[in-house]
Amino acid sequence: MAATQFTGVSQLGDGTAGRTLLERLAAQERLDQYRQEHWQGSFGEYLEIVRDRPEVTRSAYQRMYDMIVSYGSSPIGHPKENLVRYKFFDDPDGDGHDAIFGLTKPLMELVNVLKSAALKYGTERRVILLHGPVGSSKSTIARLLKRGVERYSRKDEGALYTFGWKEDDGTILWDPMNGEPLQLVPFEHRQAVCDWLNTDAAEGRHHVEITGEICPLSRYIFKERLEKAGGDWTKVLDGIVVRRVLLSEPDRIGIGTFQPKDEKNQDSTELTGDINFRKIAVYGSESDPRAFNFDGEFNVANRGMIEFIEVLKLDVAFLYDLLGASQEHKIKPKKFAQTDIDTVIIGHTNEPEFRKLQSNEFMEALRDRTIKIDVPYVTRLDDEIQIYEKDYNGRRVKKHIAPHTLETAAMWAALTRLEQPNNAGLTLLQKLKLYNGKTLPGFTMDNVIQLRRETKREGMLGISPRYVQDKISNALVANSDSTSLNPFMVLKEIEEGLQHHSLIPSEESRSHYKQLISVVKDEYTDIVKNEVQRAIAADEEALTRLCSNYIDNVKAYTQREKVRNKFTGEEESPDERLMRSIEERIDIPEARKDDFRREIMNYIGALSLDGKKFDYRTNERLQKALEMKLFEDQKDTIKLTSLVSNTVDAATQEKIDIVKSRLIRDFGYNEESATDVLQYVASIFARGDAKR
Repeated sequence: MAATQFTGVSQLGDGTAGRTLLERLAAQERLDQYRQEHWQGSFGEYLEIVRDRPEVTRSAYQRMYDMIVSYGSSPIGHPKENLVRYKFFDDPDGDGHDAIFGLTKPLMELVNVLKSAALKYGTERRVILLHGPVGSSKSTIARLLKRGVERYSRKDEGALYTFGWKEDDGTILWDPMNGEPLQLVPFEHRQAVCDWLNTDAAEGRHHVEITGEICPLSRYIFKERLEKAGGDWTKVLDGIVVRRVLLSEPDRIGIGTFQPKDEKNQDSTELTGDINFRKIAVYGSESDPRAFNFDGEFNVANRGMIEFIEVLKLDVAFLYDLLGASQEHKIKPKKFAQTDIDTVIIGHTNEPEFRKLQSNEFMEALRDRTIKIDVPYVTRLDDEIQIYEKDYNGRRVKKHIAPHTLETAAMWAALTRLEQPNNAGLTLLQKLKLYNGKTLPGFTMDNVIQLRRETKREGMLGISPRYVQDKISNALVANSDSTSLNPFMVLKEIEEGLQHHSLIPSEESRSHYKQLISVVKDEYTDIVKNEVQRAIAADEEALTRLCSNYIDNVKAYTQREKVRNKFTGEEESPDERLMRSIEERIDIPEARKDDFRREIMNYIGALSLDGKKFDYRTNERLQKALEMKLFEDQKDTIKLTSLVSNTVDAATQEKIDIVKSRLIRDFGYNEESATDVLQYVASIFARGDAKR
């Protein structure tokens, strides 16, 4: 025992290696950036900063809007939809975990509200209410905005400043609400100061305005020092220190978060601050601002934003503070006059709480001061898939996830959110595919846009991504003895969980959701049958031979020539049976076979004129036809159905192993999942219900 114990520093090392690491890290630090972020100076120096860079005086709404726009944007989707994607919502500065997939229209609406508020068109006097079902990314949007303004305040273009009071002992008493230094300028002199700051301002630059007043504590100190200075306010400003302020939720600077709790343990002082009873003994009065803690969420959120979690669960007593903060940009701390604040107010709520708001006549004032932005569930399949890939990619989950596992889960979730189309000839699955950008005969982009317009509450109902994520996690744990997670494991968990899902509104809905699982299984069956067919037909040499044979016959047919039989050497008529067996795979009717064959020969001729050689892979339709023909020819030789009976001879096993290796190499399966898929498809063929 004694031999294994540490007896001295020498056994731990002398710290040289550790010190070397720290020195290397220190060398990477950008000390100049640290100095910029923690700049301090005089009020006069700050005036020069403002004249040079007036954007440092922007309001909270202006700063948030500029922050979002600074990341850039790009048009997405079909031009007729006029959709713009703001790259900020892709979480570019984070690890991508808070990226918002889909929801382009709601996010556009949010940015437009912020733009209107930045231009002071009226929306800056409203509460932005994110409304939607549980798990629709409302909290994620709010979290992105909070993190965004934090990071933006650290960038040169997002800089903002506050002030403090120099004390006789050299310490600095910083303004508790991080107020704008220009608010120290008395009202009668503000226009003159603004005229000087805006002198020679280039067109398009921010126009400096001084609005609002400093907090009660700074107002008290200002008046006290103004009296000592004999009324010369400029001398008061000589005792001011201006510093750059970095917004931070953990440090409670510029970012506030309020969540309703038990009414008995919460009152409005959590929003507007409270009296410090220990300091009353020092200063002698409850109305002395030095005996008050300006640490309520509204105080903290000044110059930034405040998030109200489940805002409609607030007690009525809190609503007066919320209404004043939104409409008048003022709050009422206990024992003090109304105090100016500058903050973006964002709340979020779910459907049941919003319905209560609509039916509660006492909440009419809040309804009138609210801008509601619907945040629905995703209804585009690819976006829903990305939500699950974010959580179950290779870095987070060590188990192999078979191809289409997350896709089938996402397909089912998206289907639960769609409304039945009015078009009787369109299924719910076809509607999902149209939304996802697929083309269907008889449907144009105008039809897809019209389909979306016809819906009433699409995306506001259905199953939350959280439910699906929980079931994927359950499936990973329940099938720990398996090396791979496949779609059937996840769909089994989803179906079993529906029986006890507390948020399903009715038994009719529950039955509908179960029926959609069957729809998804049928679609998955078609997908994997096609993959196995392609894997069987992926013999490059065989495809090349088949293509060459087809082209020789087409050439002879179009030029009314004979074809030389490679085995007998005799001249024979073109093999019509071979050509039609390929063309029928891609639905070329008898009446159009001549046109299709001439089209192929013209294409080959055009390539030849350019000195290029024909490759069947450059013609997608022909490649598909060749693969399907080869599959039909090879299906029986591989004896796929023998997998079901478990009686496989050595020659057949060798061919099956080749197909399996193609599934692993080309489609992303592992050994176990490739075997499972082959056996599943084999069982379908054994039942005789394979599609051509």
